[in-house]
Parts: sequence; C-alpha cells; structure tokens
Amino acid sequence: MARTSSDIALKAREAGEASARPKPRLDLFKFVPFRLNRLAAEVSSALSVEYQERHGLDIPAWRVIATLGFRNDACSAQFIAQCTRTHKSTISRAVTALLNDDLIERVENEADRREFRLQLTKKGRALYEELFPQLLRREDEILACLSVQERRQLSALLGKIEQSLDLIQTSEEADAKQAY
Repeated sequence: MARTSSDIALKAREAGEASARPKPRLDLFKFVPFRLNRLAAEVSSALSVEYQERHGLDIPAWRVIATLGFRNDACSAQFIAQCTRTHKSTISRAVTALLNDDLIERVENEADRREFRLQLTKKGRALYEELFPQLLRREDEILACLSVQERRQLSALLGKIEQSLDLIQTSEEADAKQAY
C-alpha cells in the first residue's frame, strides 16, 4: 500500500505529539521498594542510638547479638548473614570484634567438627538482656502513630511480602528447612 503525503504528515504529527508528551517517570516517593528501604534505614538508625551510643556497637554487631540472643542454640555466621540479609564479610568483621570483646564465643559444631558455631557469652547475654527491652520500648515509640489494629495489619502485610519473597520468618523455620 502506497503512502500518501497526508499519511506521512499524519505519522510525523503523531510522532511529534508523542515526543512532546511527558514521558512517565518513576516517582521514588511512591515506589514501594524505595519507601521500604528508606523506612528501614531510618528505623535502624533510630534504634542504633540505644546500642551504638551507649555500648559502642555498630549495626552489624547488634545484628549478630540480636540473632544469637533470640535463639536457644548456637548458629553459624552464615546463618546470621542470611537471616539479617547482611553481607558475610560485614558479619565476619562484626564477629571478630565481638569475639575480641568477649561478647560472643565459638563453640564446636558436634555434627561437623570442622565447623564452629557462635553463641553469646555471659557478658553478651547480659548485654542482650539489657538492650532488648530498650529496643522494644523504642519500637513502641516509633509505632505510636499506629493503632493496635494498624500494627497487626502492618505485621500481617509485611509477613505476606516476606512470604512472597520466600524469606524465612522464624529461626524454627530456618532450623526445620536447614536453610542456613
């Protein structure tokens, strides 16, 4: 089919109008991954005041202590890295510092004597027991803008997102799947 000059002019005009229209842009302030990341960074920073200023712990060190603190048994640094979604080299540096400060200790893995696991020392357990009520109080302060029902909804919605991303949500689940 032959093109007429009016067809060519129409196509040119349509192309010009299309290029004159503003292209859709990603509004970061409406983009959920950005919002979650920004919110996580802000909350993490707000909580870090409790353990950083008072006890000199950085975020990775606190993640190690927190992970070991809620577990009943020792676990590997790999478990901590996977659980907290923190790079293994970052966790490794935190583990070294915590070992040097006698807050954690290595224990032999009875199932595989070539591997060691980590657990809190008495000093580390005391620090954890001192810190977690303070952090729970701070969490309550952060969430004070939400009603009890909204807090439940938020928790349920976060759980759905975690589940859709196949994230393990409890240490019992991780142990059962031997995921870490």
